[in-house]
Amino acid sequence: MADSQRIEDLRRRILKDPASIAFAQLAEEHRRAGQLEEAIRVSRAGLAQHPAYLSARITLGRALLEMGRYDEAAAEFEYVLKAAPDNLTAVRELADIKQRRGAIASQTSSAQPPTAAASQTTSEQRPLAAVSQTTSEQRPIAAASEADADSQPREPLTPAPDPVIAELEAWLAVLTEERDARSSRI
Repeated sequence: MADSQRIEDLRRRILKDPASIAFAQLAEEHRRAGQLEEAIRVSRAGLAQHPAYLSARITLGRALLEMGRYDEAAAEFEYVLKAAPDNLTAVRELADIKQRRGAIASQTSSAQPPTAAASQTTSEQRPLAAVSQTTSEQRPIAAASEADADSQPREPLTPAPDPVIAELEAWLAVLTEERDARSSRI
């Protein structure tokens, strides 16, 4: 079924039943079609009636993120994490927002002289430092005998970790830490 036909079918379904949760599907179809403003409008209208519908909040957050509206997108993903702390989509999207903000900050800071505030480590910078540190588990394991070492170059016995996975794990640790800190204040 073509995107436009699916969108029209979902619109008719919502017109028949304005309280339907099909608004989330409609918003997602608009988002996938690149109609971000419409995806945001549909999501917000539906969330006014169904504020706890997490899938719709994910769609809204993604549309906002694609438009570069990071604060609004982060608020949606944080809402999802409060309701469902193990929601990996929300964790990944928040990590993406932090990474994008970091990229923007590094672009603007390279054009400006450093300030005292720039020298402080923030929670957004911690994962990058954690990823760049090499632990004993990540270092190649030496060959068993000296004779082997002299005759051939040493091969690591354990594969090097995927840096993307390591960075995601570091972001997840930071987000979990921040979530735990928020929940302990409540």
